[in-house]
Amino acid sequence: MLAGKNILLIIGGGIAAYKTLELIRLLRKDGAKITPVMTSAAAEFVTPMSVSALAGEAVRQSLFDLDEEAEMGHIQLTRAADLVVIAPATADLIAKMANGLANDLASTLLLAGNKPVLLAPAMNVAMWNHPATRRNLAVVEKDGIVRIGPEAGEMACGEFGPGRMSEPGEILTAIRNALTAGKLTGKRVLVTSGPTHEPIDPVRYIANRSSGLQGSEIARAFAGMGAEVVFVTGPAVSPRPGGVQVVEVETAREMAGAVDGAGQFDAAIFAAAVADWRVAVVQNGKMKKEAGKPLPDLDLVENPDILRSVSQRKTGRPHLVIGFAAETDNVEENAVAKRIRKGCDWILANDVGGDRAVMGGEDNQILLVTEDGVEQWSWMSKRQVANMLADRVSEELL
Repeated sequence: MLAGKNILLIIGGGIAAYKTLELIRLLRKDGAKITPVMTSAAAEFVTPMSVSALAGEAVRQSLFDLDEEAEMGHIQLTRAADLVVIAPATADLIAKMANGLANDLASTLLLAGNKPVLLAPAMNVAMWNHPATRRNLAVVEKDGIVRIGPEAGEMACGEFGPGRMSEPGEILTAIRNALTAGKLTGKRVLVTSGPTHEPIDPVRYIANRSSGLQGSEIARAFAGMGAEVVFVTGPAVSPRPGGVQVVEVETAREMAGAVDGAGQFDAAIFAAAVADWRVAVVQNGKMKKEAGKPLPDLDLVENPDILRSVSQRKTGRPHLVIGFAAETDNVEENAVAKRIRKGCDWILANDVGGDRAVMGGEDNQILLVTEDGVEQWSWMSKRQVANMLADRVSEELL
């Protein structure tokens, strides 16, 4: 994926520097060339020898190296890079970037560079929340610098909150996205998300336990790659992604109408947990529970099958139609059967039973079912799932 790409990796001085060793391994495995730069504080947490051995390149540390700087080596480092990655990006490094300071090799590279920069911040929760850090972040982001994280969790210092550096796998995906920004420019992608609410009476409805997070992350990932995204969402609790056209619906029939009216697409991803049934007659008033009276008889009818309808279009069918299958047993068998039954190209199946909370949670584990077979993805965040899916779809569309 990153074959032929040159990554200038700046390692800041924080305990999260140990994660950078795994990031280097993943980058090398993905085909990237890494030029490592370490601050003096970084060398207190990981050794230059370890970094150099994994990167396969000598570590640069000093701005005043007579051999390297005879021909302004720090300028050459930035010119040869496709992307500058700072991991961990400490509060000190971010402050230097925001204020244009350059008193060591790392900060001088950042001020003299002309290549895109990706930050992976890591610091104590109080430092992350400090007004000075927030101001500095606002400045660097206004300058066009992209960041991933930090995540919330337990700190090495024992405190809890935002400030943990993102995991190496997530940073790898962010690097891929940064280097493929605009890759899907000119492509249109439809994403459905969230549950649908099928009213029974004015206060009750039928629904699935979906937060809409997976769909939101998928729409965000495609928008980040330059695609024009139409995001059709039911009443989900997850925030709507930026940079997309959002169409709010409530019921399955409204979602089907929104999909039909949205035009043609290169790819359509149906991540919504659409209710399979609705009541035939919605009551105008609240149904009352009264002692001695029998339970109400709800006459259920099937909702439109949006995935099958789009998959089996005679004209205007997207090049790639992708559905989701939430299963509690025989996950692979049911997903394979669903792909054939619906007529879609791919199915992303997940096991929503057991102890791990997929529906409503932040993580997911996917079985990708295609005509060629079944591929097991590891347990990961829904953002990682979205980024992996966007990568795979872009390979298919381009």
